[in-house]
Amino acid sequence: MTDIISTKQEIPSFGKYTLITGILLIILGLIGIILPAVLALGTALFFGWLLLTAGIIWAFHTFRYNRKHFLDWLKPFLLILFGCLIIFYPLTGVAAVSLLLAIYLMMDAFGSFSLAKAIHPAKGWGWMTFNGIISLILAFLFLISGPVSSMWLIGIYIGISLFFDGLVLVTIGWKLKKVERL
Repeated sequence: MTDIISTKQEIPSFGKYTLITGILLIILGLIGIILPAVLALGTALFFGWLLLTAGIIWAFHTFRYNRKHFLDWLKPFLLILFGCLIIFYPLTGVAAVSLLLAIYLMMDAFGSFSLAKAIHPAKGWGWMTFNGIISLILAFLFLISGPVSSMWLIGIYIGISLFFDGLVLVTIGWKLKKVERL
C-alpha cells in the first residue's frame, strides 16, 4: 500500500490521458515503421513548410517595423530560402532532417534518463530508462548511417521512437489506472 501511495505522489504530472496518448503514439509509430518513406518525406516537407511560414511571418514583421536595414532582411530571407529548398528538393531535405533527428533523439534520450531519475524508485522508471537507451541507440545509428539511407531510416527510426514512447506511456498509464482503483 505504501508503494502505491508513493507512486501516485511521485508521478503527479501523468494524468488520465497518459494511456490514450500512449496508444496514439504506438499507432503513429507502427505507421512509420510500415510506411517509412512516407513518414520521411512528410517530416521533411513539414519542416520545410515550418521554415517557410516562419520566414514569411518574420518578413512581415521586418517590413512593418524595420524595413530600411538590409541585415534585418537576412533572417527572413534565409528562412524562406531554406524552407523553399526543402519543399522543392525534399530528398535533400530528408538528409538534413536526418541530422536534426539524430540530435533530437540524443536530447530525447537524455530527457528520458532525466525523467527516469526524477521518478525513481516509483514504478515506470525502468521503462523510461529503457526508452532513453532506445533513443540513444537510434541517434547513434542515424549518425553512422549517413544521408545515403536517410529516406527509409527516418521513417523507421521515428516510427520506432514513437512506438516506444507510446509503449512507455501505456505502461505508466496502466499502472496509474491500477493505483486509482485501489
